[in-house]
Amino acid sequence: MTTNIQIVFYSTYGHVYRMAEAVADGAREVEEAAVGVFQVPELMPDAALEASGAKGARQAFAHVPVATPEQLADADAILFGTPTRFGNMAAQMRNFLDQTGGLWMRGALVGKVGSVFASTGTQHGGQETTITSFHSTLLHQGMIVVGVPYSEARLMNMDEVTGGTPYGATTLAAPDGSRQPSANELAIARFQGRHVAEIARRLKSGT
Repeated sequence: MTTNIQIVFYSTYGHVYRMAEAVADGAREVEEAAVGVFQVPELMPDAALEASGAKGARQAFAHVPVATPEQLADADAILFGTPTRFGNMAAQMRNFLDQTGGLWMRGALVGKVGSVFASTGTQHGGQETTITSFHSTLLHQGMIVVGVPYSEARLMNMDEVTGGTPYGATTLAAPDGSRQPSANELAIARFQGRHVAEIARRLKSGT
């Protein structure tokens, strides 16, 4: 029995995209998991992207298909990835979620697994508030929220500066975006993808 896993992300400079790929790699380790990676539409005008230096960076994931709200109904589990904007999800992700009212009216996401991963510029830039506030939307949709349990021992890594929370995988991009996801952060992201896919598979099969 195939389990449909969707990873839906927004990324400005590529940090969340790299995390999304790691999440997808983890999900693909689960037997009979069909994994798709999608990005939400960009809202910033080209001039603003150019001025911020993001236009060139976005070429790395320009091949990733754009998600539509309606496709979420086909998933058994959805992992959402977003950068943090002042302790909250990015406007691009918020705009995408605000278009899921029709799914909410039909209860189309009720009982599906939902999970979130994120990126911030600093260690205390709102990693946990971004994810936990995102959970409110998933709960309104009737989704089963899954995070990263401490059976993932890398959450307790104190030997380096690293992201990673029990609410979801995270990375630190640095204020200028110069830092890329570390091996520890990517490993936590892979764990999250695998963990969510395993739970979705069990729920779907009834085992």
